[in-house]
Amino acid sequence: MSAARRITIALLVLNSWMALGAAVSAADAPRPNVLIFYADDLGYGELAVQGFTKEIPTPNIDSIARNGVRFTQGYVAATYCSPSRAGLMTGRYPTRFGHEFNAVARHSGLSLQETTMAQRLKSLGYATSAVGKWHLGGDASRDYYPTNRGFDEFYGTLSNTPFYHPTHFVDSRKSLDFENVDDKDFYTTDAYAARAVDWLGKQGDKSWFLYLPFNAQHAPLQAPQKYLDRFPNITDEKRRIFAAMLSSMDDAVGVVMEKVRALGQEDNTIVFYIADNGGPTQSTTSGNGPLRGFKMTTFEGGTRVPFLMQWKGKLPGGKVETRPVMNLDVLPTVVTAAGGKIDPSWKLDGVDLIPYLLGDNSARPHENMFWRFGDQWAVRQGDWKLVVSRGGSGQPELYDLATDIGEARDLASAEPARVAELQKVYGRWNAEQSAPTAADSDNPKKKAKRGKKGASAS
Repeated sequence: MSAARRITIALLVLNSWMALGAAVSAADAPRPNVLIFYADDLGYGELAVQGFTKEIPTPNIDSIARNGVRFTQGYVAATYCSPSRAGLMTGRYPTRFGHEFNAVARHSGLSLQETTMAQRLKSLGYATSAVGKWHLGGDASRDYYPTNRGFDEFYGTLSNTPFYHPTHFVDSRKSLDFENVDDKDFYTTDAYAARAVDWLGKQGDKSWFLYLPFNAQHAPLQAPQKYLDRFPNITDEKRRIFAAMLSSMDDAVGVVMEKVRALGQEDNTIVFYIADNGGPTQSTTSGNGPLRGFKMTTFEGGTRVPFLMQWKGKLPGGKVETRPVMNLDVLPTVVTAAGGKIDPSWKLDGVDLIPYLLGDNSARPHENMFWRFGDQWAVRQGDWKLVVSRGGSGQPELYDLATDIGEARDLASAEPARVAELQKVYGRWNAEQSAPTAADSDNPKKKAKRGKKGASAS
């Protein structure tokens, strides 16, 4: 055998061993942990890292952006608490299964025909825990409890609650019965951080998914004195309490992240920090920066939110991503990262974001985006948005978001063909959606007739 022939064979054998080694290494590589912080009623403009105000320092939340990605066009699929969570947990537009209003959570809960992110990760061998505000059912039936939707543990409230003496509180380690929290010093934000840290410390070598949906910054405005003392220069009392609440949530994020670091797991943990909808400015002072509208509207102020992501072992730090993404993308992103396969039969509306963030895909994750909330609706195609929203003209309004983030210049009369085309696009999507499962008192049009102010009720 010639020397050249022997060298060729040796190289082939070496390459085969290298390929086999890479395959084994990939198979043995630890699956990433998943940590989702979900803020409640936090406006687009509030976090210091967003760049619109530095009135309330949020160094721990901001660090997620510094260590990862800040999405300037991060959206949620609903402009309201419960349907926003339904979208996050399923990766599907909540209107597809009738989860359009908060009333669904009171009458029943997230459809039992839907599979949650926790169920998908649990099937892959993950330990799972939900700590915080659930708001996807359980008041009427335990079938809708987090512990029946893929979570090993639940510690928190089933629905909206005060921060002190929370209502509908469940600690699944003790019982699935509602608990009365009598401790006068119990403050939900601090307690949620403490339970999250305790649970993380018990997981050992298991891959884990921790879902931490705070009830901050939702009304009622309540905060301990130690946080109020941080803002002596804010003279408006409502704003001062809001600042204290946000500062406490930032501390809570810091406590949990410090535990992840102490466990040596930060580089192998995917972290999301997302708000459930825009800020309800009238009831809590939560500001939406340059955006028009607020919670319960389909203008940008209701649907575009703070949206941060970190995966230090995979994604570059300090990245600013300007392409539109949505909370529906979280499920396919983490399931794929965990080694799962997205089955087309799941009919997800979200996409895996990792190829886009690593530069493997230069397209937009979503060319079209849709929202429906009662009589309000919107469709975004590229940078064009057609919207009917509370506080608007009552007719479809057209905006170019590339040049008009504040939706101030209605171009509908100048672009009738584009308006007609976008109406068709929305109409085709809307025909695929289900009627609201429960639509009674949550319809904002009915609330307005009863004299409600802003978006304070939910």
